[in-house]
Amino acid sequence: MSEITNVPGDAAAPAGRAIDVLVLGGAGVDTIVRVPELPLPYADSYMIDSGIRTRAGQTGDFVAVALTALGLRTHHLDFLGDDPEGDLVRALHRDQGIPLTALPQPAGTKRAVNLVGPDGRRLSLYDTSRTHPDDRFPEDTLRALAGASRHAHVSLTQPCADALPVLRECGVTLSTDLHDWDGENPYHEPFAHAADVVFLSAAALRDPERTLREIAARGRAEVVVATAGDKGAYVLADDELTHLPAAPPPAPVVDSNGAGDAFAAAFLHAWLNRETPLRSALFGTIAGAHACTVPATETTAIGLEELLARAAAL
Repeated sequence: MSEITNVPGDAAAPAGRAIDVLVLGGAGVDTIVRVPELPLPYADSYMIDSGIRTRAGQTGDFVAVALTALGLRTHHLDFLGDDPEGDLVRALHRDQGIPLTALPQPAGTKRAVNLVGPDGRRLSLYDTSRTHPDDRFPEDTLRALAGASRHAHVSLTQPCADALPVLRECGVTLSTDLHDWDGENPYHEPFAHAADVVFLSAAALRDPERTLREIAARGRAEVVVATAGDKGAYVLADDELTHLPAAPPPAPVVDSNGAGDAFAAAFLHAWLNRETPLRSALFGTIAGAHACTVPATETTAIGLEELLARAAAL
């Protein structure tokens, strides 16, 4: 049986929908390993004096936590295993007050190993055996949640691609994060072309402007944002490309894990409150910079009061 918490009933009128953002997919756990450098030279063994810790939190979890910290009513839908890793994810949502609809995943909860260098950069190793090609969100559950939501943020993880047509039929606006897409892998294209707001990292892009313009031309996106770490972000809106500098981090940078998710959540908070794309991206850079100061073993996010204060200061 699926585990369902606070699932709304029949769809309400858009103005009275009970959920601000429905987050699809991206629930799982990461095992954090701090390494002396990246790339890590080959050796038979390494002594890790900082400890090795498994904690709940992959991209969907981070977005849900960040949205909730900013005051948005958030609901998370994904598959989880009946295993200790799934229990960690359930506990995270319970502790953060985030309603969760957890569908049973016999293959087990998604997991990854993150190697984190001294400068905060990371290398992630994802266990792809934790999903099944035939996984699908039950359509009645998906329609009930989407019908009660203002917006849906869709992770790249299976089976979110198959949910895109239903979400569009339900009339919610969509966002997605393509992460380190190279602009060519066809797996990402349905997400890029279905979303109203598209986020991605500029890390693997040879020509960021070209990729952003292709996404806008071939899909329905009204805003496309490429984050570029300490170089800021590129925002394409109304056919105009603008570069925003990075916001200064409030403390030393210790880990980049979750920075893109924090950016997306803060952007969506502003965008859903009718801020301009550039103002929304400013909020994103502030939240992303804050996330880089949070150790990888923690799952915390900037609050609305602090976000607004830093935005005012900038």
